[in-house]
Amino acid sequence: MSNQHFLKQIEAGVMRLSLNRPEALNAFSEEMLRGLISSIQEAKQNEDIKVVVLNGSGRAFSSGGDVKNMGETSGTKTYEFVGILNELILEIKSLNKPVVASVHGFAAGAGFNLALACDLIIAAEDTKFILSFAQVGLISDGGGLYFLPHVLGPYRTKELLFSAKPLEAQKAKEWGLVNEIVPLEQLPEATETLANQLANGPTRAIGIMKQIADEASTLTLENVLKREQITQAMMVTTDDHLEGVQAFIEKRKPKFKGK
Repeated sequence: MSNQHFLKQIEAGVMRLSLNRPEALNAFSEEMLRGLISSIQEAKQNEDIKVVVLNGSGRAFSSGGDVKNMGETSGTKTYEFVGILNELILEIKSLNKPVVASVHGFAAGAGFNLALACDLIIAAEDTKFILSFAQVGLISDGGGLYFLPHVLGPYRTKELLFSAKPLEAQKAKEWGLVNEIVPLEQLPEATETLANQLANGPTRAIGIMKQIADEASTLTLENVLKREQITQAMMVTTDDHLEGVQAFIEKRKPKFKGK
């Protein structure tokens, strides 16, 4: 399935979503964002989908907001558009399945923040991450003012926001914003390998760990311990746990089903 501004493919438990406005460096459009929201909601409902991969067509992951339309919009329209972006971010974070951002070229502005909303980021060596909002007199949106301080702390976050200087992929990895860096020509294969590993893993357990880890910064230690205690009592009865134990005993690779 596809529309003009995004492409969707589902195969072997992996939903691949491609931002598809290459002529605009995959700048966001309402059509694109609504299509992505609908697809993430589909992934929530479809038990056969184990992993979502998000990437960009053409020369870049995404340039974020469409600069060509800036200066010609109203506060009301901006409020509504950012609300749609917010809905997408929240759908990604509430999805109880891993979402992988496969990034190349550059991820700018809200395009950078969309990648940060994902659970894992794999990037090509040539990738540049840019928080370009200050260059056009705007603040960061798309969750960047939430995600970045949690990873970088306030000082590095403000350095990136105030300066709008590009962050090279290697530095982004050193700062904990990227999980893996590969040569550009190896990015599709490396992404496919990672997605398949996740799809063949204990996705029910992975989904719950995602949710607790994302909420941990707003919870007390006691809250997290209780969540772990209650959830673990449930997980020991799952098919995936029993299969994992049996596979360990038989010295073979487990065949998880996400159940």
